[in-house]
This record gives sequence, structure tokens and C-alpha cells, in this order.
Amino acid sequence: MNLSVELSARDEVPTWLAYGTPVFTVVGALALSAVALVALSVDPVAAYNTMFVETLTDPFGLRQTATRTVPLVLTGLAVYLPLRAGLWNVGAEGQLYAGAVVGTWLALNVSLPQVALIPLALLGAGVAGGLWAGIPGYLRAKWDVNEIITTLLLTFVATQFASYLVRGPMQGGSGNFPGSALLPDAAQFPAIPVLDVHAGFLVGLLAVAVTAIVVGRTRVGFDITFVGSNPLAAAQAGMSTFRVYLFVFLVGGAFAGLAGFSEISGVQERLMPEFSAGYGFTAIPIALLGRNGAARVLLAAAFFALLFVGGSKLEVSYGVPAALVDVIQALVILFLITAEFVKRYSVDVEIEREPAPAGGAGEA
Repeated sequence: MNLSVELSARDEVPTWLAYGTPVFTVVGALALSAVALVALSVDPVAAYNTMFVETLTDPFGLRQTATRTVPLVLTGLAVYLPLRAGLWNVGAEGQLYAGAVVGTWLALNVSLPQVALIPLALLGAGVAGGLWAGIPGYLRAKWDVNEIITTLLLTFVATQFASYLVRGPMQGGSGNFPGSALLPDAAQFPAIPVLDVHAGFLVGLLAVAVTAIVVGRTRVGFDITFVGSNPLAAAQAGMSTFRVYLFVFLVGGAFAGLAGFSEISGVQERLMPEFSAGYGFTAIPIALLGRNGAARVLLAAAFFALLFVGGSKLEVSYGVPAALVDVIQALVILFLITAEFVKRYSVDVEIEREPAPAGGAGEA
């Protein structure tokens, strides 16, 4: 028996595959994670019911999911925009820290009423995140320096610099724990009535709406998509790849900077060395899941927020390791990579059976 596998590039991706990829990815990751649950002697159906259904039907779990969605959707957009242009921003975590540092400094050192102080801090955070992302964006646009390396390296610079500040110039409060002073009441996000979620949730929704309009209904968005699909053809058509590359990194970094201050103002109330739960890195699979539109980025962010919150509930209820949520995230990424491969290439498998040997002439 001979097994032959042939790969051929697809001329066109089937519609069902293009739009079904996020669903197949999530279902596949959860199905494989069920194996780990069974190995831990946990019923997967009951576990997923606790993780998803009970979390969403519990008011506290719903509020926590919405709160976690804010930094995830903003950092997800920070990765999504460069991805539309064919670039990889893997440094949203660093841009988030840059925005948190500047936003916190403004909140602690500027005396204004809440209606003016919060917008000022958000503006400063957005500018800081945008400029931090603009460095690798400029290097990529001007000298074709690999943006994956520069964004990742700058992440370590930003996180270590923030750690130094809260142990030195920006350290406040009492005790020996590193952290800034508490933000004044005027710099803390108020709660949204009825929803009981901090106002950063509205910032996230506004960012999604603006991104959807820019990408889907403006000339800038058309240029971004065109450059991302074929940069050589875009250059021949007179489009400036330099401007597009710089634009997506500046705006994407600004979104990540907003995420940083939103987390400080709405949840943490002070800047601490490790206030982020890896939001900037989780943004990568979020952007991949939602790469077909800003609204899908929001849905993907809500799904990962549900994983975080439901995973904590699962850990308490069944005593499963906290690392299980990391396993599910890793499986989502692996299934995404597999799905992207299947979208690009058609796989044909042929099995040929060897013919039975013919009878010899000398046989009786």
C-alpha cells in the first residue's frame, strides 16, 4: 500500500472555510482540552458548563468578563491593525505598559476635575503607546527591519522600565511593596449605570467602532488592506507603504496604551510592576481569530475574557490546575496555525493498493 500526499496552493479560499475558521478553531481546542480534563478525572461537559454557562449567567461572572474584555479588545486591535497591513505587532504588552506609565503619571501629577483629567490621562496613554509602537513601525517602513524582533525587544524594555519606576521615582503609598500611589478619585473610571462595569468598557467599544469604520469605509482602510494583500502591487499603484506601515503601528500602539491606563484606572487603581495578566500576548490569538473584522476582534476578546474568568471558576470548583487555561489558549493558537495552512493549501491524500501478485506459470 502506497500513501501519497500532495499540496497545492488554493486559488480561492472557500467561503465556509474563511468564515468558519474561528468556530472550528475554538471547537477543536475545547475538544482536545477535554482530553486533559478526562485525565484529571473531571467530566468535560460539567466543566465547560461551569466555565461558560454558569459564568455568563452569574451577574458577578458577567461583570468580570466584561471588565477583562476591555484590555483584551484594545490590545487585540493593536495587533489587528498591523495584521491587516501584513505586519506583526507582537509588542502590544510593551505598548500597554508605556501607556499605563504615562497615564498614571498624569493622573497623579495633574489636578483637574474628573471630566477633564480622565480624557487627559487617556490621551497621554494613547500617545505614549503610539510612540512606543511607532519606533518599530518606522524601522520597518524606512529600513525594512523585522518588526517582530523590534516589537518584542521593546516589550522587555517597557516592562523593566515600568518596574524600575514603581520601585523608584514613582513609588508611593506605604510599606515596601513596589507600586505607585493610589490614583485620586478624579482619575478613576466611574461605573456605567446598570452594567456596573467601569467606563473603560465604553472606550473599548468606541475603539472597535472607529476601527471598523476606518478599515471598512475609508480610503485609508482600503490602502491598509491592499498593502497587506500585495505590497508590491500597492507600491506600483502609487500607495505609500511607508505611511501605511507607520499609521497602523501608531494607531495600534495607541489602542494598547489606552488598554494600559484603562486597566489601571478601572481595576488596579495604582501602577504595579506586573499589573497585566499577559493581555498584550493574548492579543495575538485574539487578532488572528478576529482578523476578518473589528467586531470579530471584540467577540474573540470576549471569548478569551470568558476563558480567564471561567478558568478561575473551574479551578475553584474542580481543583484543576490554573495552567489549563494556558493549555486552551495554546491549543487555540495551534489550531489557528493549522487552519491558516489549510486555507492556503489544498491537501490531497491518495492511497494506492499494490496489485496482488499474479500466479506463476509453473503452478499446478
